[in-house]
Amino acid sequence: MRTTLNLDDALLKRASQLTGIKEKTALLHAGMEALIARASAQRLAALGGTQKSLRPIPRRRSSRGA
Repeated sequence: MRTTLNLDDALLKRASQLTGIKEKTALLHAGMEALIARASAQRLAALGGTQKSLRPIPRRRSSRGA
């Protein structure tokens, strides 16, 4: 999909320098993927320990001594 964007030149330059990605399209794709990963991690963390009806999950323990 093609779209027109107004981007801050300094922000684009800094992102390119930090990542080493020179192509603008690839840089925007990487940025969106990072944003999605960050938001997904935040949503997952917000769920932490909130399901009260979940039964404890059995864990396998090694029979060998440590």
